[in-house]
Amino acid sequence: MTGAGQQAATTAWTGQLGRPTRFLLLRHGQTALSVERRYSGHGDPELTKLGLRQAAGAAARLAAVDGIAAVLSSPLRRAAQTAAAVAEATGAPLVVRRGLIETDFGSWEGLTFVEARERDPQLHRAWLGSQDVAPPGGESFAEVGQRLAAERAEIAAAYPERTVVVVSHVTPIKMMLCEALGAGPSILYTLHLDLASLCVADFYPDGGTSVRLVNDTSHLPL
Repeated sequence: MTGAGQQAATTAWTGQLGRPTRFLLLRHGQTALSVERRYSGHGDPELTKLGLRQAAGAAARLAAVDGIAAVLSSPLRRAAQTAAAVAEATGAPLVVRRGLIETDFGSWEGLTFVEARERDPQLHRAWLGSQDVAPPGGESFAEVGQRLAAERAEIAAAYPERTVVVVSHVTPIKMMLCEALGAGPSILYTLHLDLASLCVADFYPDGGTSVRLVNDTSHLPL
């Protein structure tokens, strides 16, 4: 795989020092809730038949990447099924990490956007306008961001100068990209990530970052 399979030089052309931990960020495959465009947070649907094919396509692609140290997965079934396919194809160990779990959408879990807006119109409007507002009984994007920043740092510390596959969900992956890009919270609403899409981000030991790939779906079945 061009770019994603090769580690950077000791000194990057952009000035970062050392060799990075490379994060191959893979979103899980399709579920019934994603087909119906429903909030899917801590609920635990399994992959659809198409989702399983998407996972297989991603696994086949990542099997061509040399030196994958580990496949790190959210504990939720849709991510774990996707990660299991990748681990089998690459031969890398599969490690479940609780910190990679999706946002907790609270009582909006399983609802569509319209259903959540009709149920809690004022709160839903406030939630769209501020990352500090949480769904009823759920988790704010600010809280997710803090969780993922700590998780990303722990992963980089555990796998220095290595390549890891991180199988997670749309919000956690956006949070890691947000950190790598130095972007504001608007990225949560403006960046689209397809199911089973692949992103690549490098995190250097000196604090530098480099985003090399975003929302690539070339490995997916038509």
